[in-house]
Amino acid sequence: MPRNFKEELLFTAVMAGLMVLVMAGYNIALADGFSHHFIREVLTGYPLALLVAAICDLGIIGPSVKGIFFKFILNDYMKKKQIRIALTISCMMVVGMVTLMSLFGMIVTQNFGGNFFLTYLHTWIFNLFMALPLQLIVVGPIARAILGAVQKKTTPATENLEPESLND
Repeated sequence: MPRNFKEELLFTAVMAGLMVLVMAGYNIALADGFSHHFIREVLTGYPLALLVAAICDLGIIGPSVKGIFFKFILNDYMKKKQIRIALTISCMMVVGMVTLMSLFGMIVTQNFGGNFFLTYLHTWIFNLFMALPLQLIVVGPIARAILGAVQKKTTPATENLEPESLND
């Protein structure tokens, strides 16, 4: 888990960057198939989708999920292993992000169909079925590994400085 804002930004950049890239490709493939414009479509929509995802993650879903989790869900069983906390928060984040990003995708592509609610529900379900395993099996472990490597690299330097500062 990120320990400071800098680590939170790194973790969000990796997580959102990979999730948006794969989910954009997935949604374009569902809508249009794998045409000769596939890569161009993914890369064209990527920057705006990444910006919206980062804002949603850092400003809306992340704080809401963490507030709900630490106030109502966290228990002694989960505290025994950090991965339980990480996986529970990840699942909650996926549900929240799929909820907002599915709406974003519908608005950007103007894909409202005949019935807005049914189109949204269809989009939400298909995105959830892809995003949850993608997050839990692929992207989450990659993001946690990168964050762990950064934390491991910076922690020894911090530990070496602390004893010296106490002696002064």
